[in-house]
Amino acid sequence: MGDTIFSKIIKREIPADIVYETENVLAFRDIKPQAPVHILIIPKIEIPKVTDIDGKQHAQLLGELFDAANKLARDFKIDQDGFRLVFNCGNNGGQDVYHLHMHLLGGRQMKWPPG
Repeated sequence: MGDTIFSKIIKREIPADIVYETENVLAFRDIKPQAPVHILIIPKIEIPKVTDIDGKQHAQLLGELFDAANKLARDFKIDQDGFRLVFNCGNNGGQDVYHLHMHLLGGRQMKWPPG
């Protein structure tokens, strides 16, 4: 596994406010939240960015990421009013950490365009 901040969180080398974990997925609160609920959902394997996803190889894992998002939306009671899921890809897409991650944002009205 690489040396990103997320891989260090997976290995428990640095702390995080973990809210969900399975064998393949980890979710924790964002340290710079952009909404009342802002959770990062990551695979425990290293996939640097969206363009590195292989649909056949990663299909089950992607399903697990979305299952986690749905469960967390219910747990944090944002499933009824709505929420946003975001993947940033590459520098121009706003990706800061090159370990695939999904942002779950909710608890307020989301604006469009996002930025």
